[in-house]
Amino acid sequence: MTKKIRVGVNGYGVIGKRVADAVRIQPDMELIGVSDVLCDYRIALAVGNGISLYASTREASAEMAAAGIPVTAMLPDLLDAVDVIVDCTPAHIGADNLARYRDQGVKAIFQGGEKHALTGHSFVAQANYAAAVGRDSTRVVSCNTTSTVRTLTALKNAGVLAKARGVLIRRATDPWESDHSGIMNTIVPERRIPSHQGPDAQSVDPDLDVVTMAAKGAHTQNHLHYWVVELARSVTRDDVLAALRECSRIAFVRESDGVVAPNSTIELMRDLGRPRGDMYEVALWEDILTVNGTELYYSYTVDNQAIVIPENIDAIRAVTGTIVDAAESIRLTDAALGVRRNFLAEPRKARTESGTPTS
Repeated sequence: MTKKIRVGVNGYGVIGKRVADAVRIQPDMELIGVSDVLCDYRIALAVGNGISLYASTREASAEMAAAGIPVTAMLPDLLDAVDVIVDCTPAHIGADNLARYRDQGVKAIFQGGEKHALTGHSFVAQANYAAAVGRDSTRVVSCNTTSTVRTLTALKNAGVLAKARGVLIRRATDPWESDHSGIMNTIVPERRIPSHQGPDAQSVDPDLDVVTMAAKGAHTQNHLHYWVVELARSVTRDDVLAALRECSRIAFVRESDGVVAPNSTIELMRDLGRPRGDMYEVALWEDILTVNGTELYYSYTVDNQAIVIPENIDAIRAVTGTIVDAAESIRLTDAALGVRRNFLAEPRKARTESGTPTS
C-alpha cells in the first residue's frame, strides 16, 4: 500500500477545521493532528472527534490542561511527525511561522491572508498546479480570488478571454463573528481601485487582464460577483457555457429553479446534506449569463468558508509531489468532497441564445 501523506493543520478556525475534515476523508492522506492556542468549543469538539491536539505555545498548553482538554504534545512535535503543515492561523501570523517550518524541513501551505511574497507562489489547482509540484511552500489564494481565477482561466483556456472587469459585493465578516464585527444597514466601498482580488489573481496567472472593485455588504454569508468580460472573438452563449463547464468546480444554478440569491445556495447546500452547509463550487447563474457580441456578462456567489478547501487538498499533493498531474489530484479531491458540476438536473425547457426559455 502506498504510504499516505502525513498532514498537520496549524490553526483550527473557520478554514482549519474544514481542511482537517477534508484531509481525513482523502484516500491518500492521514491527519496527524491540529495545533492551536485556544481551548474553546471548537477545540473540545476536535478532540471529541478523535483528532490529536497539539498546543502551539507553552501558555496554550497550560490553559488547555486547566480546561480539561487533553494535549498530545507541542507544535514542534507535530512538525516532526508530518510531511506537510497547512497553516490556517489568522492573517499575518502565518508569515512568522514560515522560518520554523523550513527549519524543521516541513512543506507548508498558507492561506490568502498572507502576501504572495511570503512563498513566491500563489495557488489555484486548475491554473498552476504544476508550478507548485515539489515546492517547499505555496499560498492558497483567498475565496474571492479563487473564484475569479476559476472562471477567468476557464474562459482563457477556451481562447475567448481578452479582459475582465469585476464588481464584488463582499460579506462583512465570517458568520461565526456576526455578534461583534459585522456592519449594519449600509454598504461600504473599498477605497482603492483595483481592489486586491484582481492583482491577487494575477499572482496566480500573470496573463490575466483583470480589474476588480469591491464593497462590503451588511450580510455575513457568501460573496456576490458581477463580471463584464471582453471576449477575444464573437462566440455563442453555448460556447461560453461549454468553456465554463470544463472547470469541475464551477456549478450552474438557475433563478428559474428558485435559486435567486446567496441565501438560496446556502439552503440548497444544507438540503444536499453538505457538511456545515459548505459549498466548494462557484455557483454561477446560468440563466443570468448573457453574451452580446464580444461582451459577456455573468454573476455568481462564493462560499467564503469553503471554496478554498479543495485547493488546500490539491496543494498538499502538489508540494509533496505525490501526484504531479493536476487533473488526477482534482479528480480525487472532488470525488472525496462530493464536488458537483450541477446541483440540480438540467432544466426541461430549451433556451434561446439570449437565455430566454422557449416553449
